[in-house]
Amino acid sequence: MTDLNGLADGEYTAVVDSIEDGLATIFFEQNGEEVGHAVLEATKLPDDGQHADAILVVAVEDGAIATADYDPDTTATRNTEAQSRFDSLSSRPPSDEDS
Repeated sequence: MTDLNGLADGEYTAVVDSIEDGLATIFFEQNGEEVGHAVLEATKLPDDGQHADAILVVAVEDGAIATADYDPDTTATRNTEAQSRFDSLSSRPPSDEDS
């Protein structure tokens, strides 16, 4: 299992990528940049943040999660933005005949 020893103490935005067999794959961001990832026991996350694409605000201290809070507003915003990008990419570009 990957730990958090590579992350400096501080506050991060954590994105839950997936949860399988009780393990959560999480990507950590600071200032909009990905700075690391880890595989942790899902039980270390807040109950309402134990799902794919959940956004958490976490504090890391001494290579461990000290606090983790689910951020439902940011989760919803990111999901909406991702769906909009998918929709625009999946729509067929206009052809010359459509003009």
